[in-house]
Amino acid sequence: MAISELKLPQGVQAHEFRTPTLLAEGQARAVAEQLRGAIAARGVATLVVSGGRSPVAFFQSLVKQELDWSKVVVSLADERWVPVEHADSNAGLLQRYLLQGPAAKARFIGLYNAAANLEAAAEQADRLLAELPAIDVLVLGMGDDGHTASLFPGSPNLAAALQVDGSRRVWPMMAPTVPRQRLSMSRALLASATFTVLAISGQSKLTTLNAALAGDSLATMPIRAFLQPTLDIYWCP
Repeated sequence: MAISELKLPQGVQAHEFRTPTLLAEGQARAVAEQLRGAIAARGVATLVVSGGRSPVAFFQSLVKQELDWSKVVVSLADERWVPVEHADSNAGLLQRYLLQGPAAKARFIGLYNAAANLEAAAEQADRLLAELPAIDVLVLGMGDDGHTASLFPGSPNLAAALQVDGSRRVWPMMAPTVPRQRLSMSRALLASATFTVLAISGQSKLTTLNAALAGDSLATMPIRAFLQPTLDIYWCP
């Protein structure tokens, strides 16, 4: 199966690359172009990215793009509720692979804090994100279970986090894998992005995306919430 064979919603753009390296480079060029446009228009650009291991090559390529990072605000679509020093921390991942060299000048707004419990951490992150400017670029990934950010099927707060008009910015979420405790931006906040990229690799992810397109349930396939005309899909076999 190729991404060109999928029945994508009108307005959704698909970009196919031969290798993960070419995908990362193409994605980085497109994101940098959007950020430069936002800086030219408003003097600042906001980039929200997802964590995990998949985006590392993209981060490394993005750092090499011509961009005034001092005018960029970076935040995370989701975070594991672990200290930044922990190997599973998304903020730590950004520090190692994105916020380096010229990109170290960017302003980073993280989600993690050492609150008494996950709910309190989510409430504090929600207040902190009141400082987040409008999102110019959002970069999402997708799991084989159809989750994106940390909007996991079966998580107790999923229905509330997926509300289109919800006022809350961050929700405590539970993942099926360790570390289970997560923080995730809400659908309402994520969907406010001007330009959204979904980056996926491999046939299994394409099969999951095809199932999401054919289904009708956000509860079982949260990625469906973002299959909108503002979406660009970047895929390689």
